[in-house]
Amino acid sequence: MVVAAVAGVASVASSAQAAGDLNLVCSAAVDFCEQMKKDFETENDIRVHMVRLSSGEASTHIRAEAGNPKADIWWGGTGDPHLQAAAEDLTLEYRSPMLDQLQSWAKKQADSSGYKTVGVYAGALGWGYNTTIFKEKGFKEPSCWADLLASELKGQIEVADPNSSGTAYTALATLVQIMGEDQAFDYLQKLNVNVARYTKSGADSIKAAALGETALGIVFMHDAVAQAVDGFPIKTVAPCEGTGYEIGSMSIIKGAKNLDNARIWYDWALTAEVQSRMKDAKAFQLPSNRMADVPDEAPKLEEITLIDYDFWTYGNPAKRKELLERWDREIGANAN
Repeated sequence: MVVAAVAGVASVASSAQAAGDLNLVCSAAVDFCEQMKKDFETENDIRVHMVRLSSGEASTHIRAEAGNPKADIWWGGTGDPHLQAAAEDLTLEYRSPMLDQLQSWAKKQADSSGYKTVGVYAGALGWGYNTTIFKEKGFKEPSCWADLLASELKGQIEVADPNSSGTAYTALATLVQIMGEDQAFDYLQKLNVNVARYTKSGADSIKAAALGETALGIVFMHDAVAQAVDGFPIKTVAPCEGTGYEIGSMSIIKGAKNLDNARIWYDWALTAEVQSRMKDAKAFQLPSNRMADVPDEAPKLEEITLIDYDFWTYGNPAKRKELLERWDREIGANAN
């Protein structure tokens, strides 16, 4: 099935081969980024110059270079900042020949942005906790968002800063959609008492929990699964009240100096063959290509209570700015 999927774009890829360079901004996990870079260079006569930035950092970086962009393509990271970049006319429309092979949510992401971004994977928000610490301290398993406010968890939780992390911004937007904005910020103020540290990157909090530096990290569930697969005592939880999810996305930068090579990467990254190798980098998201192999360990979205996450509203630059400024005033200014 994967071979058939690749055959569908073989003629497109071969006719588009181009030597030279590609400047990549990658917002997925470091190991995932490195594997993608290595595999692409192996299969194409193109040198990839990669910088790894969190979703929020990448968005800021691309906006700052808008007049003279250094990057050609932005791959991975949460979809909200990709949609924001599309709304700000920082990215280019591109309709890949691979679109027909994609999941409906990936195509919807492309359509809603005027084809300036596309979904490459999906993953639900939740948390992972260190079962050893919870057992030793006698903590109750947190099954719901409300459980994270338990007094026994004071100083035991880590989550990222939504200004730099797409994971944390998704959490912020999720809570606003579940509770309403004022109630969500009231919740976050109470949660702040239990937060030991706001990390820069979304995955850092679960890595700290895996190492026993903290008890629980609020992350995308696939990042928690990756730590469990590595043998750490991490249990993954999907919140009982419901949760948001990300559509990891990909965008070509407006003004890309290596535009042909950016398009080659774009088409290549959407193939079933490439997406079937995600598990080799211990990336357990749901691939966007319908014919790609899904890792057995990947959280099953059909078993999780997902909210009807409003990607367009919360990827809108004005709404994003409004929420982040309120977070800075009410939460960040009072961070532990």
